[in-house]
Amino acid sequence: MSIDVARRFYKEATVVADGDVWRIALDGKVVKTPARNPLGLPTRALAEAIAAEWNAQDVKVKPDTMPLMQLASTAIDRVAPDRDRIIAETAGYAATDLVCYRAEGPDELAQRQAAQWDPLIDWLRERYDVSLQKAAGVMAIPQSDQALAALSRAVAAQDDLQLTALGVMTGAAGSLAIGLAVLEGRISPEAAAEAAQLDELYQAERWGIDPEAEKRRIAQKADLIAARRFLDLLATGTG
Repeated sequence: MSIDVARRFYKEATVVADGDVWRIALDGKVVKTPARNPLGLPTRALAEAIAAEWNAQDVKVKPDTMPLMQLASTAIDRVAPDRDRIIAETAGYAATDLVCYRAEGPDELAQRQAAQWDPLIDWLRERYDVSLQKAAGVMAIPQSDQALAALSRAVAAQDDLQLTALGVMTGAAGSLAIGLAVLEGRISPEAAAEAAQLDELYQAERWGIDPEAEKRRIAQKADLIAARRFLDLLATGTG
């Protein structure tokens, strides 16, 4: 049974133990990923949370309301068979990381950026022994090969499921520094969203909220929260 269904046809989603993995069954029929790969989950906690997503569906099954299922499926269908590309893509954010590019003005915005982003750069230095260079304006500034290589190794050290979550968080934030900080529990996903949206929130304070921009910010924050929850469920254990 794959996730790409339009109408709910099942009564109940349950969790089934299968050796050292956990599976989701819809009225006894095991769920597969959209690419029809077996959906094997390493912890019961994650499996139960995904089963809850299935049980929460109404008349129609809406994949965009099932972020944990989407993350697990992405890890199996897209990340596992293409790890090198995903690692390079995720690590590549470090070369032009959001937290390195500061406003030339006004002073209040620059001060807010320093207050929220400098601690992330300092943490990267302490955690990975790398120094990212900061620049004022939008002109690209080169980062050292040593720093980029060290951060690439940090990305590559994640397993497929962790890498999937990191990739989502990094892409949502536009920053590997922010993605790694959430991955390692340095900041919360809510704080990550605030850091990633700092410039937009500042402009909204001055000029008012744009409804479309606000929708994007809500979706961005939801992605960060879902990915962090996914990681927490992976760490809960197999019992």
